[in-house]
Amino acid sequence: MSYFITLEGPEGSGKTSHAKALAEHLRSLGWNVLHTREPGGTSIGDQIRDVLGSLENTAMRPSTEFLLFSASRAQHVEEVIRPHLEAGGVVVCDRYFDSSLAYQGHGHGLDLEALRQITRFATSGLTPELTLLLDLPAEDGLKRRQEGGSWNRLDAYALEFHRRVREGYLALATAEPERWVRIDALPAWEIVQNEIRAMTESRLAQEGGGE
Repeated sequence: MSYFITLEGPEGSGKTSHAKALAEHLRSLGWNVLHTREPGGTSIGDQIRDVLGSLENTAMRPSTEFLLFSASRAQHVEEVIRPHLEAGGVVVCDRYFDSSLAYQGHGHGLDLEALRQITRFATSGLTPELTLLLDLPAEDGLKRRQEGGSWNRLDAYALEFHRRVREGYLALATAEPERWVRIDALPAWEIVQNEIRAMTESRLAQEGGGE
């Protein structure tokens, strides 16, 4: 059974560590799991990721940013994600197109319908079955990023930008409640991971049981 899971959320919400741990957990249960990330996931995508994250590129326009993310995503879908799904596997992805809608759409104010049209082209309409929103206030997420010693060009945007991104995520989740599940990312890591595992196992069981 193929199943596509994405983890989304503001900066510092723990998506990367939780996605990795979720993938390892599902493998231990017998699922054929591919763990991947955006931007990146391919050689071409990783090169684009370096450009997007570099603090040297502060002159990058929001439209350029979105198109670079979309280019990485198009390669990622065709080279990595879709083949694994077509082989009957489970994909756990750290960010996907909802990040672009939240960041470049709600955060930067680009036209959401235009972004959706380009996204449909880049992904050939591939949409996750389950999207886990790891939610926390922007201030808390950015504090975690600073304390962790990880800081990139997108982190450096103003606090109000990151607040708009969070509100954008919440709006996206509200619009598609059948796909999105909000998880409070403020508690201890183990508590959050246990909730992620429980929700994911429940959804997979509903879709067709274990492997």
